[in-house]
Amino acid sequence: MAPLMPKATAVWLIENTMLTFDQIAAFCGLHALEIQALADEEGQKIAGQSPLQMRLLTVDEIKRCEADDKARLKGIATDLPEPKTRSKGPRYTPISKRQDKPDAIAWLLKHHPELNDNVVGRLVGTTRATIGSVRDKTHPNTGNFQPRSPVELGLCSYDEFDKAVQKARKQLEKEGKWKPPVEEAPVEETKKESGFDFSNFLRGTGTN
Repeated sequence: MAPLMPKATAVWLIENTMLTFDQIAAFCGLHALEIQALADEEGQKIAGQSPLQMRLLTVDEIKRCEADDKARLKGIATDLPEPKTRSKGPRYTPISKRQDKPDAIAWLLKHHPELNDNVVGRLVGTTRATIGSVRDKTHPNTGNFQPRSPVELGLCSYDEFDKAVQKARKQLEKEGKWKPPVEEAPVEETKKESGFDFSNFLRGTGTN
């Protein structure tokens, strides 16, 4: 049975999970194209409704389907105990900031290729489908992006961003796929560390 507020529920699932448009559409009784429209523009006018608070889904059920994009969400009876919500992961994004998400995705894809789609999705609060559309330039707003940091846009905190980057780099480093960039010392510092200053020595000897 579809939720009583299918579009509001769909908006929440778009903003707070990594479920595919097809999975969200199947649960909400909507077409995948309607979910795409909600993710791109229409959803900016609709406040999300949590299916967790409405006791329609559990966190475990959402995670199960996030891990398998072929799986379909199975609702729960409304008289079951209220599920515990997760403390980490995507959070509700204010309507005023939703249009900034593609800019943040474009920035992360360009400057932090070490981050996988799941991490990008959690930092920005978006779906794999949207990330893919920005990457392959099929997003409706392609060409108009202004890549900016998700921290600058207020989509995540600096601590969240920094922890995600450091964790991703450590994992790649273990796999032999990442080497920290070598920073070159400034020219002035290089001169100071080179040793003896012959110009001062010559002036001090009074050599003509």
